[in-house]
Amino acid sequence: MSAAPGVALIAARSLRTHRKAWAAVVAALALASLLLGTFALVVGATALGHARVERYAGADAVVAADQTTRYRAKPWGSDPQTAESALTERIGVPWRVVGVLEAVDGVRAAVPDSTFPVTAERGERTALTGSSWDAAGLAPYALDAGREPRTAGEVVMPDGREASAGDRVRLRTGGVARTYTVVGVAGSTDAVHFTADTARRLSGHPGTADAIGLVAEPGVGAGELHSRVREALDAAKARDARAQVRAADDVTALRVFTGDGRGSAEQLAAAPARSALLEMCGAIAGTLVLIAVLIVASLVAQALRQRSGELALLRAVGASPRQLRAAVGREVVRVALWPALLGAACSVPACFGLLALLRSGGALPSGFEPATPAWLFTAVLVTAGLTVGIARLTAFLGCGPVARARPAEALGQTAAEPRQERPARRITGLALLALGISAAGTATLQSGTVAAAAASTAALTMVIGSAVLGPWIARGATRVAAVPLRRFGGPTGRLAAAECAAGARRLGAAITPVILVTAFVLVQLASGATMTRAGDEQAEAAMRADLALTATGDGLPSATLERIRGTPGVAAVNDVLRSTVVLADRETGSPRLERLPVIGITPDALPRTLDPGTDEGSLSQLGAGTVSVGRDRARSMDLHPGDRVRIRFGDGTERSPRIVAVHERSLALGDFILPRDDLASHMSQPRSTEALIAAAPGTDPAALRHHLAEVAESAGSSGVTVRQHPAPVRLVVEDQRAGEILVGVAVTAIGTFTVIAVLSTLTLIGIGRRPALRLLRLVGAGRTQLRGMLRAEAALIAATGLVVGAGVAAVPLLAFSFATARTVPYLPPLQGLLIVAVVAVTTLAGTLAPARRAVR
Repeated sequence: MSAAPGVALIAARSLRTHRKAWAAVVAALALASLLLGTFALVVGATALGHARVERYAGADAVVAADQTTRYRAKPWGSDPQTAESALTERIGVPWRVVGVLEAVDGVRAAVPDSTFPVTAERGERTALTGSSWDAAGLAPYALDAGREPRTAGEVVMPDGREASAGDRVRLRTGGVARTYTVVGVAGSTDAVHFTADTARRLSGHPGTADAIGLVAEPGVGAGELHSRVREALDAAKARDARAQVRAADDVTALRVFTGDGRGSAEQLAAAPARSALLEMCGAIAGTLVLIAVLIVASLVAQALRQRSGELALLRAVGASPRQLRAAVGREVVRVALWPALLGAACSVPACFGLLALLRSGGALPSGFEPATPAWLFTAVLVTAGLTVGIARLTAFLGCGPVARARPAEALGQTAAEPRQERPARRITGLALLALGISAAGTATLQSGTVAAAAASTAALTMVIGSAVLGPWIARGATRVAAVPLRRFGGPTGRLAAAECAAGARRLGAAITPVILVTAFVLVQLASGATMTRAGDEQAEAAMRADLALTATGDGLPSATLERIRGTPGVAAVNDVLRSTVVLADRETGSPRLERLPVIGITPDALPRTLDPGTDEGSLSQLGAGTVSVGRDRARSMDLHPGDRVRIRFGDGTERSPRIVAVHERSLALGDFILPRDDLASHMSQPRSTEALIAAAPGTDPAALRHHLAEVAESAGSSGVTVRQHPAPVRLVVEDQRAGEILVGVAVTAIGTFTVIAVLSTLTLIGIGRRPALRLLRLVGAGRTQLRGMLRAEAALIAATGLVVGAGVAAVPLLAFSFATARTVPYLPPLQGLLIVAVVAVTTLAGTLAPARRAVR
């Protein structure tokens, strides 16, 4: 006869009997499913997301350059692989391609489009986007009033800008202001439209267009149009404007976009944001899976350990190993199923909340649209199944010792806690600690993201190693605490010391989640705080300028800068540009592309306006075709003055500038400092919004500020502001805001998860200790003594967890801080006190609450 009915009966009755014990596990299971489902949905929505189609919504297809740079290399013992990175500067389409496209059968119109910044100087200065009226039909924008522009002095203004047909407006483009006549008002939000010839001239690159929008003849579908255009471009051998100077692995053939892909031709910020968000969410999700496995496995194992005597009794009366495992497995599945489904259901609104948080915090550009098709939400069933599977596997392994025991020996093996752990466990724990220390050592030899990844790996590995070594850590802490407890604690202290010494495995299970929450939170918070503090200190030390000139919209007019340079009392003017470069490298043989922020400066203004802190070479030699490299980057790549470094600019151009200096303050000013003119030639809109000014010796900066404001006003630059005591120049990586938000979410979510795990673990332990506490009451122990004993145990758990967790975190943090900032780790004191307070309150509540009835 089948044993299934008996197994089901045992599982059902056991579940009812131990409902209170399993209740301590339910919250952790639900939260694990919630977190796993949330990040799975966010990763999926980001991977499926696309750039929003706005200006080209009325076009059937768009032709543009390939905005991706590639690096192909052959890893060790593997096939060649290709790394990709999005480019942040626009690569133009040669103007001659318009004629090629107009000749394609089925193309009704081929409209070149180029955009450029415009500043409206009427009333409050307003930043607008300029383009041709012909391109307005690609949106499509329609006239609400008036007519289209026909001469160079006519424009169509956007609706809502308090402009109407016949008005005169003053617009500044390319640093030159001119008065235009408004001849029409269109339904666009921030676009001002010129004639096609005027827009081509004002764009700054009359030989190229940003993209070419195609309107098909009636009856020509998008797929057919794509095929015809692709064939025509290949036949004409059409390439982008940078084809001759791009990297060898880059695709220089023009691309044809249809459908949602049209947004990629207009929203350049979408692709970098998507890749950065995918990378960060993937890293957090991977960490989350490991933490979920560790916590859920620990809780389920602890719940089964509390019932080891009951399981041994079943084995002793004849239950087979298979029946025992099946009964426990069914019970655990029943316990885990509904919390996992509840967490999965809650992960859907949590996903939308996280995406909204990223959007409101500026981590997601407005042009990127995450995709959430209905089928994506089935992923939460997978994460719920993963949660149940973790619990089920832990149950299978957890009842293994009892199931393997002979029936006659089962009760004897569980009568008391084993005094000696298996040597394999100690060896495994020590090996994990050694691996963690080795990973931390690797971090000291790297820089940037590689160092951060190595430090994170070290922390996680050492936390797992500490969990494996939990009983030994508990015994060591008990030996240290036993002396003061016995000497100064009186009967309560001696009782606490004896209880801790007898329950090392139990104590180790309680300490493990405390170590986890302490180490994880410390690593996440301290690494960011250390980098921010070091970067701010470097930025403060680098700033030498007395004044700063700032502008919005189309930037600082060149004529104004020239007049200011010739003003008496001005010693130097540093016209600052910001952009990005891409560095190709190998990581363990695999190709890797790293996009880095860079700064372009006026060489003769150093160091009077900015002092990067020269470590090798001389910044006085900085000029055309040269570069200064940050010290850590130079060390990791073994670069010195006189060497050449191969970089790819934001427009895909590959160059090998000669290194003339190695600078120290790379956290503030970036890994590469370039001459302004060199960087400007590779930017879509090389217009500065900030210039640093150094006053001549003996010149009063306050008086000079007033004088320069008058000079700027007389030059017609009404949108320029002169500030004294300028803010330090600090470059930030593009995904820094997203990283800050995601780290905050991860610390809050995983911190809450581990705090619940601490409470659940201590609750399970407390429920299992109730008979022993009642026995102590029966033999004469007072309520005060027992409460004191429990408080002493809670203090030991909290102190040991905090100390070991801080030690585990200190190893990777020291390595990371030294590798990236050459400083010691830093954590704001308030955050440190908060961590200690949360751990102390949690352990005290988790220890005292379950034992409250037993000590009455």
